Amino acid sequence: MAPAKKRNVSSAKTTGQSVKTAKLDLDSKVERILESRKHANDVFDILEVLESEKEKDVNTAVSACSKLFCTLLERKDLFIGKLPGEEEAVSGGSGPGEKYSIFMRHRYNSCVEMLLDHLSHEAHSVKESALCCLMKFAAGEGLHPLEDLDWSEHYSFPRELIQTVVDRLLSKTTDNTLVLSRFQEFLEMEDVRFYAMSSIRDSAGKVMDKNQGAVMPIYQNNVFTLISNISMPSQESELTNFMVKQEAKHEDWKAAKLNEHKRVFERMWLGFLKYRLPSSMYKKVLVILHDSILPHMSKPTLMIDFLTAAYEVGGAISLLALNGLFVLIHQHNLDYPDFYKKLYNLLEPSIFHVKYKARFFHLANIFLSSSHLPVYLVAAFAKRLARLALTAPPAALLIVLPFIYNLIRRHPSCRVLIHKPSTEDEPLEDPYLMDEEDPAQCCALESSLWEVKTLQKHYHPDVAKAAMLINKPLSEQEEDISEVLELTVFESPPARKSKLSKVIMRDHTSGANVEELLRQSRMELQWIQRQLALIAARNMHHHHLHSKGKQEMMSVFPVLHECVTIPVFDAAPVRATLASSLQYEDDADGTIRPCTTRDWLQSQPPDLCH
Repeated sequence: MAPAKKRNVSSAKTTGQSVKTAKLDLDSKVERILESRKHANDVFDILEVLESEKEKDVNTAVSACSKLFCTLLERKDLFIGKLPGEEEAVSGGSGPGEKYSIFMRHRYNSCVEMLLDHLSHEAHSVKESALCCLMKFAAGEGLHPLEDLDWSEHYSFPRELIQTVVDRLLSKTTDNTLVLSRFQEFLEMEDVRFYAMSSIRDSAGKVMDKNQGAVMPIYQNNVFTLISNISMPSQESELTNFMVKQEAKHEDWKAAKLNEHKRVFERMWLGFLKYRLPSSMYKKVLVILHDSILPHMSKPTLMIDFLTAAYEVGGAISLLALNGLFVLIHQHNLDYPDFYKKLYNLLEPSIFHVKYKARFFHLANIFLSSSHLPVYLVAAFAKRLARLALTAPPAALLIVLPFIYNLIRRHPSCRVLIHKPSTEDEPLEDPYLMDEEDPAQCCALESSLWEVKTLQKHYHPDVAKAAMLINKPLSEQEEDISEVLELTVFESPPARKSKLSKVIMRDHTSGANVEELLRQSRMELQWIQRQLALIAARNMHHHHLHSKGKQEMMSVFPVLHECVTIPVFDAAPVRATLASSLQYEDDADGTIRPCTTRDWLQSQPPDLCH
């Protein structure tokens, strides 16, 4: 083994020495070219190494090219204007100096093409070094333009080079997240950001139109990665960092005006969003829309079509669209027909099991804070939340109950929901229509919040205590639910897997942890059994089932005698709610899929052991 190890060390040393030797050799060639034009042909050796298959050799050649051509740009030794062909220059009557500048300009163009190809290299270090070199060339061309124009009438900036770099970075087949994150550092310069945004818009339009608007996941993800991290200035005085200064006419330059930045930023996003996106990307866009996109648009109302379409989708996408709609409604006077009807229909059992529930309740609280809302509408929200509370997890109930109480405090006319007279011995049918989509037609004011009374027997002591507040007159001071929302797991993936894995990891060291988990599960199961038994009892009483049927029900639900006595209602809507609530949001793609009762119990354990 020792000799093998010695050979490996020797090989490593040889490789390191060869790389060092190659670097010294290329550096010496660069120095020779810059010292005397008679060594101009040495540039071919540098470009040959640039095409090497070895990562370290390529990086060494990139460094050499950067030094060589940046110096030639500063010296103005590259041909300026429309570049003639090399054969034409040799056969023509050009002088030695002009022939040299034409020759080196062709070599410069060849170098740029190779560097652009390296943006698709499999090694990240090559991509990064090629990108940095190209941006150095861009800065050099900005200071020493290669176009023959009257620069007193034009603005000097290498737009074509920036456009080409953007086109190559936005690959259709390769995820360029890492190299795009490096490019974002250059977007901190105002002029680079301004022209890059124009380039992104043009590139996205051409590529998507060529593909007939079909979804291109890799390409669209590259575009989103780039544009979602663009940092826009908020004031014109912040526009100070430029790659190219325009001297006397700088103030008239579009890249130096905040309104022009907003206009280009707006066109870039609208151009990206007008095409169909991958389903997972809609959520990513909506999460940042209200604070990273709308404030930097010159006309935020142009996002109305996108937001209303997203709001109509349903599920988590509709929840996330609320933020953007809130900005447009409150700051830009958007008139959205049937907004509250749609908000009402977003209240489904799955609302308690999605990542964005804290954000949803925060916004819903703002939308329902107006004292000018009709009583029937507020009552409909309170009643629907109370019905959904029957199957909600404890953490959600600690949000829902104060939320309901605050609605009643803001609208005293809704107190009829908790002070509805009834005959205890006479079975009643709940007039509330859970399946009715229109809050004006759901008959919420004719019902009561008997669901809150039921929660007073909840297995979780904090939930039972919160439900007890309805037994006495509510104070006029609203409860601050912001603290509860902060304690909620805010927009984080469901923790059922991590919690279960922690328990499994602790099982072999402590039997008490296993017993505690079983005790919690039994408590949860007992409470669900009570609710099912309560539903069964109501249904039996309301439909006058035979005694045999009653006995069968009692054998299935032995804890029936522990149920709280409340007015008897038709349980069909409750059964539907309970059945539909046994679902959760999948971690991978965010879709809602059904699960077993065991899965559901594991996904929503009470926090009794903390």
